[in-house]
Amino acid sequence: MEDGLTHDEFSKNLNTKFQVQIDENSPVELELIKVSELKVYPQQEEFAIEFRGPLDLFLNQGIFIFKHEQIGEFEIFIVPIRKDDQGFKYEAVFNRVRNGP
Repeated sequence: MEDGLTHDEFSKNLNTKFQVQIDENSPVELELIKVSELKVYPQQEEFAIEFRGPLDLFLNQGIFIFKHEQIGEFEIFIVPIRKDDQGFKYEAVFNRVRNGP
């Protein structure tokens, strides 16, 4: 996981928009709508984030390039988790090995 993709960084950018490249010419906008609680264990930490996308475009699970004005450009693996009247929802789960206590 890239160093900037932390629980704190995503929490600071909750309810903001991310541009996601679905192919070379077509970005789609996803909104970060949820950041789970950070779980810290002696040798690992984990959290999940949830995005909402448009109703008229479904993204299969996979690795996508995300762009955000505060976080920058990065790749993450997202999985579709549900659909409601506001759009499709996608989740990314982060697990990071801890180097110290």
